[in-house]
Amino acid sequence: MSALAKSPGRPPGPVVQAQAAGEEKQYLTFVLGTEMFSLDILCIKEIIWYTGLTEVPMMPACIRGVINLRGAVVPVMDLSARFNKPSTPVGKSTCIVITEVDGLGEGERQNMGIVVDAVQAVLEIPSSEIEPPPNFGAKIRADFIQGIAKVNGKFVIVLNVSQVLSAEEISVMGQVAASADMELAAA
Repeated sequence: MSALAKSPGRPPGPVVQAQAAGEEKQYLTFVLGTEMFSLDILCIKEIIWYTGLTEVPMMPACIRGVINLRGAVVPVMDLSARFNKPSTPVGKSTCIVITEVDGLGEGERQNMGIVVDAVQAVLEIPSSEIEPPPNFGAKIRADFIQGIAKVNGKFVIVLNVSQVLSAEEISVMGQVAASADMELAAA
């Protein structure tokens, strides 16, 4: 599902030396709709084909449900829905990327799956090739974006995994959804 590719302009030499010097990181690139995104490979645990999910009631719209991953219950987020876009349709190349993110408790880590249209490759991108996120103005959230890289003439949005998959923010969204459902039921 993934391949290691080097972004253009990288000097020759062993990957280990470049990473030790902090010059570049590896990123998993994937597609949502027509856009390419990436996550730091260090937060990725594994990539699995899309499998049947168990829906959980009273969850925010971006949470598709949970899966059983070797006996562990793992919540699965639809990243497109998280970005206020239409839900990702399930196709032949749809994958769930299992990530490890900060949990609600201090020092606690939690596995979270994200649904993506297709996984592309693992790229080595030097930090010098990642631009800071543009200033969109006060009404548009840019905290999800760590930076924007240009790879092979295309933009790749480098996501800030701690913001995109924030357990605290998702918990608040769940509470808001539950309150809205209770208000509808009472009306």
